[in-house]
Order: sequence, then structure tokens, then C-alpha cells
Amino acid sequence: MTVSIKLRPLGVFASSTIVCAILASCGGSDQDTVIRLNPNRAPFPLVEATIAGMHAAMKQGQLSCRDVVQGYIARINAYDKEPSAAFPASPALRSVIAINPNALAEADKLDAAFFGTQNFTGPMHCVPVLAKDNFDTFDMKTTAGSLALANNQPPDDAYTIRKIRAAGAIILGKANLDEYAFGFVGRSAVGGQAKNAYDPTKGPGGSSSGTGTSIAANFAMVGLGTDTGGSVRVPSALEALVGIRPSLRLVSQDGIVPLAHAQDTAGPMCRTVEDCAVLLDAMVGFDPSTGSGQRAAKIYNAPLFPNAGAYAAATKVPTTYTTSLRADGLRGARIGVVRSMFPAATAANQPFLDALNTALTEMAAAGAVLQDIDIDDRTTVLGYPSLSGYEFRDNLTEYLLSWPSTGDGHPRSYDEVSTLLSTLEPTFVNSFEGYRANGTNKESKPAYLTYTSGERDNVVITRVTKALGNNGGTPFDVLVYPVLQGLNTAVGSSPNSGSNNRLSPYSGFPAMTIVAGFATPVGATTPAQPVGLEMLAREFDEPTLFKIGYGWQQTAKKRRPPTTAPELMAAPQG
Repeated sequence: MTVSIKLRPLGVFASSTIVCAILASCGGSDQDTVIRLNPNRAPFPLVEATIAGMHAAMKQGQLSCRDVVQGYIARINAYDKEPSAAFPASPALRSVIAINPNALAEADKLDAAFFGTQNFTGPMHCVPVLAKDNFDTFDMKTTAGSLALANNQPPDDAYTIRKIRAAGAIILGKANLDEYAFGFVGRSAVGGQAKNAYDPTKGPGGSSSGTGTSIAANFAMVGLGTDTGGSVRVPSALEALVGIRPSLRLVSQDGIVPLAHAQDTAGPMCRTVEDCAVLLDAMVGFDPSTGSGQRAAKIYNAPLFPNAGAYAAATKVPTTYTTSLRADGLRGARIGVVRSMFPAATAANQPFLDALNTALTEMAAAGAVLQDIDIDDRTTVLGYPSLSGYEFRDNLTEYLLSWPSTGDGHPRSYDEVSTLLSTLEPTFVNSFEGYRANGTNKESKPAYLTYTSGERDNVVITRVTKALGNNGGTPFDVLVYPVLQGLNTAVGSSPNSGSNNRLSPYSGFPAMTIVAGFATPVGATTPAQPVGLEMLAREFDEPTLFKIGYGWQQTAKKRRPPTTAPELMAAPQG
């Protein structure tokens, strides 16, 4: 199914006469001829569009940045909002909280730069990004989904936002989320209840729910989420996305509404492994600010990296993660399958397990070496409590105090927000009050002491490292296990998340969610649901995740677009 719409004219940048005014100013271009924008260009399909595909069309003069941005905004208006006369069958996915009012103006500037110099501004030139609404943006409010922060206008961008803008990206808008990143339901007072792009009667997962739904539904090229205990990986699994939780100390925490600094990280959410590689390239880097969270060791209150050299020596960030993308990335890969982290084999779980086991069989057929492994003291490792309940109170206050409230009148502390509990999405009131109790004198709480004493880090890291080392045998490249413990649940409810999502944040090791396949519940006539598999690698070994993840993607090609948001055939003009 396609739907035809008509976009407003591109304006001066659509003219076929746009060329380099002075050819000498096009230095560095590898073009043999001057790129002109074709006034009779065909519509560019945005469903499942990739960064490489977009850039190729631009280099051929068949696409402008304005075309791209207008197209994504049209898709949001068509499928994310309530049904209208123009789109009576809209699934009303409610994944986007706000569209950047400057997005089209930024697109025009990028068009002027490209057609004027014949060069892209960076590797993310004109890549529209939807960021979870807990990333600070200087040109849009950052609400964390809360009415208490409805006027929260940061003075500058989060470090990661600043970096990806510098790489040429456009922040298209802010995505819905579980309010303050609490949980996996996908609901906030500001954005309402987000839905699953594959089946709107099912939940989107969370807390990066809006990012997951919007990228699955092709409302932007790539998305940004945050993950404290599964919030990138759970929605990615439920929306057939590649979701990456980077090594804990790799990406700056600056300018992100916190839940628990001891576990928080930003992460890419994309339809393809290669787009996630490009996005992570732009996100990483040494941040000299005191709010970076980039500690020199994964130890409680360890000092921050003192300089870029120390950061580089520890993280070994490559020039680009794209060099790890190998179509034969599964060949010879050693994969430890943690069977004890799979759900019980019940009749209800059988379609879910079948999808996972089929994926593992296909990996082996592609040349991977699979072996079952367990993690010593796994129940203890996954049984430690998340630190969000203990750190949120102080971390939120620290964030709210990071700039004056004289301009926007935002609350200045957790306790001040607590006086506005009536503005909270009702299901989160008890969580907010519980976090207040746990966060008061947290250093004296036995559960928090397991972290500050070093017990949790020591137990988790040594056990996971031993499992990756195959208990002294031939080491594994990655461990694999399901993201969730079953198929998706009804919208408004939390999925069966289990505790597998704790392994990456507790160890600080990176994880990638990949699409294992699709499955339909027993006896159901509803659409098939995505099934996600998680891979865990050693700290700062994101390149291995990209190699194996890309090999799987190119071998299996499991992702397919949802049918709820078909192509809009937008006819460019000018």
C-alpha cells in the first residue's frame, strides 16, 4: 500500500541551476561533474531508508535534504497523530512528543552547503534523528515526559547531541518515553501511551519507547535512546531494531536527564547495524565536563578520565566502527549461548523459543561456532537491585541545578518535583515516592552498599569475564541470550522483561540487540511479533558486536517494516 501526498515546494534549493559559484570552492569533491538537483526527480522511498542510500541519492542529484525532512514530518503527521480527515486510518502511534521547528531551516542550510561546495558537512549529513525526550536540546524543551518539566528549556545541547549535530545530523524532534525513564510500559503525561509499530494493540517497550516505535515506523533515519537497565534493548527487541547499549564509560552522560549515573548510558537505535555504527561514531569521544560520567575505572567514585589521551588509551575507540562491518562476520565467530537465561519451554513460549533457536541454527550454518555456557552464580549476578531507586533523587536534583531557572522556571530539585505529583502519569506516583525513600541517606542502605563497597562490580565482572573466557577453554567473542522472556504483551502493560537486561549495565560491558525473527502467539490471528536476541561483548569491544551483528544482518535479513505505516509517495517539486 502507498499513500500519495504533495509536499510544499523545495524553494530556491530545488533549482537545477544550483552549482558551485566558484569551482575552486568545491575543493575535496571526488565528483567528475557538478552535482545539480534534478527538478524532475522521483519520490525517494523513506520506508527502510538508510544513511548510505540517502547520501547516494543526494550525490546523484535525486534528493535534497529538504525532501528528506519534509518526508519524515509528513509520515509523523500521517501515522503518529490521531486519525484525521486526511488520514482516517492513522494508528496514532504517539511516539513523537515534539517536532523541531527549525528542522526545515536546518535542511535548507545543509542543502546550500552541499550544492555550494559539492561536499557533505560530515558523515551524518542531513540524517534526521529522533532523540528520546531526556536529551538536552538548546532549541527544544526537554520534558522527560513530565508535565513538571513542561517548560524545562536547557541552555545548550547534551554532549552527544552536540556531537551528532557537528557530524551533520538534524535533530528532527523529541521522542516519547516512560516518564523519567521509569519502566517498560511506554507512557508519559506529556506524550501519552505510545504503541507498538507492528501491532498497535501491543506495547512498545520502554523506557525509550517513542524512539523504538518511531524508528521502526520510519519516522526518522535513526534514533537516540538511553539505557539504565534495558531501556534501549527492550524496545529495540519489540520493534525489530538494532539497539546498542555501549560500554558504560564510553559515551558522555552530560545533558541527559538521569536515572542512575552508575548505570546510565545513551545508545543508538536503528533499523540497520551500519547506521548504528555511523551514529555511534558521532556519539563517542572524550568529554572534559564534570558531568560526563566517563570514569577512569569502573569503580564507585573513581576519578574521571583526566584527558583525551587517557580516554583513548582505555577505550581504544577506532577511527570508525564501520571498518568492523563484515558480511562474513559470523564465519569463525565464537558464541557462548547462555541457555539458563532462556525462558521455560511452555506451550505459550514455544513460538518465541522457536524463533530464537532457528536464529542460532542459522548462525551456525553461516560459520559461527556455538557452545552452551552458563554464568557462575548467575542468580546472584542478576539478583542485585538496580541502582536507579537509590540514585535518582540526588542525580535528578544535580541535573535540575545545572543551569539557572530564572529563564524557564523549571523545578530545582527532586523534592520540588515531588510537590507536583499530581502532574505525574498516575502509574508512576508510587515509583516516585519509593525513589524518594530509597534515595534518602542511600549510603546507609544495605542494597546500595553492595555497590559502593565494590561487591557488585567484583562479583558481576569476574563471573561474566569467566563466562566470556569459556571457563578457561577457547574464549568466546560474545555471549548471547534473549532480551525478553516471551512475546509482547498488551499496550499499557509491561513486557515480560525478566532480569537478563541487567547483565550489561551491571558489568559495564556493551550489548547489542539484533532481530532473531518474528513469531505469532499460539492460536492468535494478530500480526507476527519481533523477537530480539542480545549479544554481550567485553568492555570497549563494540567492534566485535558490529562485526557479528552485521554478519547476522547480511546473512539472515530478518527485519521487515511494519504494515501500520506504509510508504507515503511524496512528490518533490521545483
